[in-house]
Amino acid sequence: MTTLTPETTASGDGADPDERRPAGPLYVPVRIGSAGGHQLRFMRTPVGVRTAVGFTSPERLAAALGPRARWIRLAEPALRGLAEPLGVGLVTVDPQFTAPFPGTSRPPRTAQPCARRHGPDPVPAGPSRPVSALVHPFSD
Repeated sequence: MTTLTPETTASGDGADPDERRPAGPLYVPVRIGSAGGHQLRFMRTPVGVRTAVGFTSPERLAAALGPRARWIRLAEPALRGLAEPLGVGLVTVDPQFTAPFPGTSRPPRTAQPCARRHGPDPVPAGPSRPVSALVHPFSD
């Protein structure tokens, strides 16, 4: 995982020539907005900071977000340019600390009856109320 901040991408004094930087455009996850356009999907780092995310291959994106995740291709400066006005100054490339996409490997859950409708009587018999005093609304 590579996290890029403005200091690490600036040329000049703060840049390290040996630092790994993404080569070429990134695969950036998006969602369809209410007007039908693409909107960037932001994520959070393990400490809760919002970050824009880009992946170096569609396979890495699918491994993290699932095979049906939508994406667009953007260069890192373009991704940063779209994210910064929204208050997101951090760009993460190929995040590895994501939970795996939930696949179909789990067995399906069986439906349970609603406890409010099919559970025990709401007024249980106890020492202060004998069983004969319990009234069922549909009993004779």
